[in-house]
Amino acid sequence: MSMTHAPARAAPRTRPARRVRRFVGGSYLTMGGVNAGIVFADAETYRPFADASFLPFVTRMWHDVVMAHPAVWGLLLAGGEIVLGLLLLSGGRAAQAGWLGVIVFHVLLLPFGFGIWLWSIPVLALLVPAARIDWPALTQEAQHPRRARGAQASARSL
Repeated sequence: MSMTHAPARAAPRTRPARRVRRFVGGSYLTMGGVNAGIVFADAETYRPFADASFLPFVTRMWHDVVMAHPAVWGLLLAGGEIVLGLLLLSGGRAAQAGWLGVIVFHVLLLPFGFGIWLWSIPVLALLVPAARIDWPALTQEAQHPRRARGAQASARSL
């Protein structure tokens, strides 16, 4: 048995994580576009976002900093989401950075209020295990890009 078949055997375990990574990457690209659209339509739409925060300084900083220039911050948000989406879709070390980025992004949403928890906690419950499963394959892909592409092609043909 040759060494090229070993990654194909590992593929069934990593395949769902790879699908989740692609879905999340695509979702981040989409949401980057949505947030850019919000900025161009009416950046003031972001004004009440932090009102439900249980930390008064979060609400105060949101209004004092973000809402002082909502178009700039909205476009930075959109750009960041697009970058994270592209990182996740790129594979290898870039995708590992993307996984870390989307996990940190959702953790940073938590201080914005309990309503956000209804979204962020279930998403984190999906993202963290998917990243942990996907991580070794991404490390291998980064170390051996040609071998990883061949293993992915043979795993897809199964």
